[in-house]
Amino acid sequence: MSVTVLVGTQWGDEGKGKIIDVLTRDIDMVVRFQGGNNAGHTVEIGDQKYVLHLIPSGIFRPGTVNIIGNGLVVDPISLQDEMEGLVKRGISVNGLQLSDKAHLILPYHRLMDAFKESQRAEGKKIGTTKRGIGPAYTDKADRCGIRALEMLDLAAFKERFTEYAEKYNQIFAAAGFETVDVAAEWPKLEAAAKYLQPYIKDTVLSVNMAAKAGKNILFEGAQGALLDVDHGTYPFVTSSNTTSGGACTGTGLSPRYIEEVYGVIKAYTTRVGEGPFQTELYGEEGESLRKAGNEYGATTGRPRRCGWFDAVASRYSCMVNGVNKLAITKVDVLDDLPELKICIAYEIDGKRYSEMPSDSKLLYKVTPIYETHPGWMTSTDNVCCWNDLPENARKYLQRLAELVDAEIGIVSVGPKREQTFEL
Repeated sequence: MSVTVLVGTQWGDEGKGKIIDVLTRDIDMVVRFQGGNNAGHTVEIGDQKYVLHLIPSGIFRPGTVNIIGNGLVVDPISLQDEMEGLVKRGISVNGLQLSDKAHLILPYHRLMDAFKESQRAEGKKIGTTKRGIGPAYTDKADRCGIRALEMLDLAAFKERFTEYAEKYNQIFAAAGFETVDVAAEWPKLEAAAKYLQPYIKDTVLSVNMAAKAGKNILFEGAQGALLDVDHGTYPFVTSSNTTSGGACTGTGLSPRYIEEVYGVIKAYTTRVGEGPFQTELYGEEGESLRKAGNEYGATTGRPRRCGWFDAVASRYSCMVNGVNKLAITKVDVLDDLPELKICIAYEIDGKRYSEMPSDSKLLYKVTPIYETHPGWMTSTDNVCCWNDLPENARKYLQRLAELVDAEIGIVSVGPKREQTFEL
């Protein structure tokens, strides 16, 4: 039996969906444990490209059970759309389970997300996806959220939805903001609830039974550890625990079962949205890296900010997550660069920092301290084993692993399944 947690170690967009798809060859169950449809995991199989938002990436492996855990917030209409889209493309969703304890994102959450962001001054915006994630988690913490199990009783579900929509509408109306049209929204929610009812299960029981039966389980994180609401670059974070600890609270499985933590790490660094980015490249340097890596958000389409590898932030992330294996992605994006830089420390107000400060305001003052490495200036697209990588590529990747204190387990040199190899 093997229980593995896989998390992103940067600000998300590290390529977790692709790595999860590779790891699921021998996996019985894949479990998402946090976030919502603000995530976007891209998987390319042959000439087909799939983008998942709520559904675990194990859905492409026949016979694999896929769990949407209690730690997620779930937009039922979006989930129905995603499931129907997969079915139309010939992908079975029969093995999917939705936790009865997962909280729902409802139309008033999406409006509140947009409303709050509109109220923030320039320079203080969070850069949310406006999909209602934060407000849904807020209701969960305030103990007034609506859970998936409530969709099993449509009359009660309608009553609760209507009650809270009216409360939110009072806030919106007082500010002259758009309000929820309950009469228009309820039929869509009702249809989604009816569609999802067969998939609503006690997934805490499902996961624990699988673990006790010795099944191979993979926990799939969304976003990245530096967006964790407790351990990320607060307040420019998401609303959930994206670190490996969230795998336990978000699924109901004891940490004693976890044997391995994979950290997915990009060979450089990207970030979407607002917030500090210590190694960001501007102008032509940043744009060329963005174009080479096709760095545009899978969920929003927003261009990602790009920069050199930040070993300080990544080492902190690997420590918090207990990462013992690295999956390094997008090595091929660096193929044509004659010179590469790695940030090994920060200088802030004349003081050197080897560890990441907790105060995000300090991160805006960072002058990165770099070490420089020669590039390999040759294509790695068709490389299928470690020894076939150019020597300078091997040295660069080994240095990354050394700096973050973890071993390399997987290397990816392109978006497709076959462009990935294990060490």
